[in-house]
Amino acid sequence: MSSSRPVRSQWRQQWRKPMRTRDTHEPHRVATPLELLFDLCFVVAIALTAQLLHHAITDGDVAHGIVAYLTVFFSVWWAWMNFTWFASAYDTDDVAYRLTTLVQIAGVLVLAAGVTDAFHGHFGTVTVGYVIMRAALVTQWLRASSGDVASRRTARRMAIGVSACMVGWGLILLTHGTLHLTLFLVMVAAELAVPPWAERVHPTPWHPHHIAERYGLLFIIVLGEIVLSTTLAVQAGFVQDRLWWVAASGLVIVFAFWWLYFDQPAHELLVDNRHAFVWGYGHYVVFGSAAAIGAGIAVIVDRPDLSGAPVTIPVALLLMALWALHLRPRTWLEPPRRPWSSPRPSSARR
Repeated sequence: MSSSRPVRSQWRQQWRKPMRTRDTHEPHRVATPLELLFDLCFVVAIALTAQLLHHAITDGDVAHGIVAYLTVFFSVWWAWMNFTWFASAYDTDDVAYRLTTLVQIAGVLVLAAGVTDAFHGHFGTVTVGYVIMRAALVTQWLRASSGDVASRRTARRMAIGVSACMVGWGLILLTHGTLHLTLFLVMVAAELAVPPWAERVHPTPWHPHHIAERYGLLFIIVLGEIVLSTTLAVQAGFVQDRLWWVAASGLVIVFAFWWLYFDQPAHELLVDNRHAFVWGYGHYVVFGSAAAIGAGIAVIVDRPDLSGAPVTIPVALLLMALWALHLRPRTWLEPPRRPWSSPRPSSARR
């Protein structure tokens, strides 16, 4: 009897561990296989969203295509971001956590299945997928509130805020046209306001290296949209020689933005919540414009007679976003330098 108790206790710990915050200075903290699986499911949603933007621009429905792309991509990006930051703070990797994440993954697939309908103004399937994901997230926050005494109030605020937003998303399904778009923007503002509101009580600890890696992995995924379009340009180049320059340009764009993004360690910028919110929210432009570049290259492949605006505009947006998020903040964190000053003499260095 006594020997069975340790076995039973060990089984219970594997099933459900106390959900407490992880060490923010934990060495060698990297993305888990479960997080990589989660990202893999987002590949489908991102690819469909970029593909629909590509077809909308090709068919001449530019204004509607851009608005639909921005709204649908927000749903995809925001769902990914909420899971990522929660996992950085509370990933227990027990059975209960894995099963709840599986429910979130199911929500991602439902959301991806509704992307096409959402582009045509029917948000029912996307909302169902979103609610599935958010319900699982509320469950995670409630579990964190019971296991982490220090952050209990913050976790409860997150659960309340996310639940309220779910109700809001359901209500705007009853609207159409301009009113629907207006209320959508109101709900976006509400969603973005929930984390700062909840974190005012007690900041949720997250791991800077882990967050930087997770964002970097998703950036590589959205660069994959450019790679895919570049491959299409290579194929078309065998038919139309003038499309070879499109393929070459796509390759240069991928390599250049990969270099720019990973040239400096991003975790150095995540010094507190204020910087983290700006950096994290700003990546909506980074990810959205990167995926849009892939759609723009595909447009040029289909319609070589069009101008290069479908590519140059998102390229410019991505450049400005990387400057604002990765380059300019370093001027706030680092002491001023004098790059053109002459080096000190060797005697001074000694």
